[in-house]
Amino acid sequence: METLLFYLFSVVAVGSAILLVSMKNIVRALFLFFVVLFSVAGLYVFALADFVAITQILVYVGGVLVLMLFAFMLSNKELLNQLQNGTSHFFALPVWQALFIAVSFLAVLVYTMVQATAYEPEWITASRDAGAIIRPTDNTVQHLGVHLMTHYLLPFEVVSVLLMMALIGAAHLTRKEDRI
Repeated sequence: METLLFYLFSVVAVGSAILLVSMKNIVRALFLFFVVLFSVAGLYVFALADFVAITQILVYVGGVLVLMLFAFMLSNKELLNQLQNGTSHFFALPVWQALFIAVSFLAVLVYTMVQATAYEPEWITASRDAGAIIRPTDNTVQHLGVHLMTHYLLPFEVVSVLLMMALIGAAHLTRKEDRI
């Protein structure tokens, strides 16, 4: 069952991402982005990174995607028409350039994967020998929550105030006023 769910999340994430970049309708693309982010959060759960999965949902889905929807709703209609009518191809690049970029990224990923499996860093082997391996029964969220609300409370609050200021600034810039 776990393998089936993993492949389901993977197919949904990759398929939605491919549809996302090929969409001309911005609203549908934003909702496909929503599906991609949730699928990636599901993949994080399978990687035993439960805190990252929850953060993915709270920060990206709850914050960034909603901000993008607000930016879309507050944007100028003529600008959106120009953006949607700008390209008539699958990508704005010619096909051979897009294919070259995709193959280059694939080559870098394969090279990195081969190097990582061939030459394992010392800190990984040392932690494996010491028995410091994350197991599915470990509760990492509790430890991260305690550190976030005790040792790192000030940086956490500073980041939240900066994000709120950015949101207020974006809303102020998009506000339409009568110019005198």
